[in-house]
Amino acid sequence: MQKTVKSFILKFLFFLYLLNPANAAFEIKASTAILQDYLSGEILYEKDADLQIYPASMTKIMTSIIAFELIKKGELSLDDKFMVSENAWRLSKSGYSSMFIMIGDEVSVENLLKGIIVASGNDACVALAEGIAGSEEEFAIMMTSKAKEIGMENSNFSNSSGIDHINNYSTVRDIMIMSNYLIKNYPDLYEYFKETEFTWDRTGGDPITQGNRNPLLYKNIGADGIKTGHLAISKYSLAASIFKNNRRLISVGSGFESKNSRSRESTKLLIWGLTNFDVIEISKKETDIDELDVWLGKNKTVKVHTQTDIYKTIPKARKKYLKAKIVYQGPIQAPIEKNSKLGSLIVTYKDEIIGEYDLFASEEIKKLNIFSRLIQSINYLIWGDV
Repeated sequence: MQKTVKSFILKFLFFLYLLNPANAAFEIKASTAILQDYLSGEILYEKDADLQIYPASMTKIMTSIIAFELIKKGELSLDDKFMVSENAWRLSKSGYSSMFIMIGDEVSVENLLKGIIVASGNDACVALAEGIAGSEEEFAIMMTSKAKEIGMENSNFSNSSGIDHINNYSTVRDIMIMSNYLIKNYPDLYEYFKETEFTWDRTGGDPITQGNRNPLLYKNIGADGIKTGHLAISKYSLAASIFKNNRRLISVGSGFESKNSRSRESTKLLIWGLTNFDVIEISKKETDIDELDVWLGKNKTVKVHTQTDIYKTIPKARKKYLKAKIVYQGPIQAPIEKNSKLGSLIVTYKDEIIGEYDLFASEEIKKLNIFSRLIQSINYLIWGDV
């Protein structure tokens, strides 16, 4: 039921998007792209979003997620250290994005993560993968399993770094899902993605400082992540997120012709989303939004809430067309159990239903004793007063 409602909402908003001539003329110079409003989850723009791509270094988002999840569970610490194998060291060479670790180095998980996220080090990816799973192959299985778990239906990972491999594939829609999951589930650790540089005090040489490859971090647009990518076969790619004016947008694009095009077109897409749409808060998860009438209860009303955050993204200056109403069979007879379903919250845009959500009791309402029930029933019969 929820998937059907979500599908309808997305189709309805895309229909509105097509009706607007300004939006219909909007175009991004990339092979495939997508833009999502983070809070509402609604798709504001897409171009061949299910086209299969090679994700290149955007793969490292999932590499980070696997480590973040273990840290969150307490099964891994940022202070834990992993030994660098020859296999990992071989990627510390010219021609590869590297952290420049050496064979036999013991490197902390935190430094490896910074080497992956900031410096895009392929060597750091292999060292982390081997330290967690014993081999990069086993780690890739963990990555693909996690991808399926979070709804990435068209992705497979064969390595931890995104180095060219026919079985390392995805779509911009799946990478958007992965990016959303990262930000939502690991907000503290996500802070690494906005760091603009990382200095590695390497063995046998001077410290190396590398800047973050995400070009949007150096623009004044509120960017705080997430990951670039490049392979000759799929050209330039970027998963990006900005947080500005209490709004977060996530964009993913692939097939940009150059670094400059990647930066320019990604910025254009994100700014377009900010300037053409507003996000409206309808309800916060488990926060009371109204009171419903109760019959024969110790309280005359019961507070209700939704069990999810509800936001809607609408075109600018169209807020007046967005409405929400509560529908229920009332008054509701006591006793009422806490968290029992009592009604529905219906959201409409221009009188079209774009969402329907269950309402639940925020409190327990006990039944009146028999004498009080009798008095209230008599009052109702005489005065109509419930």
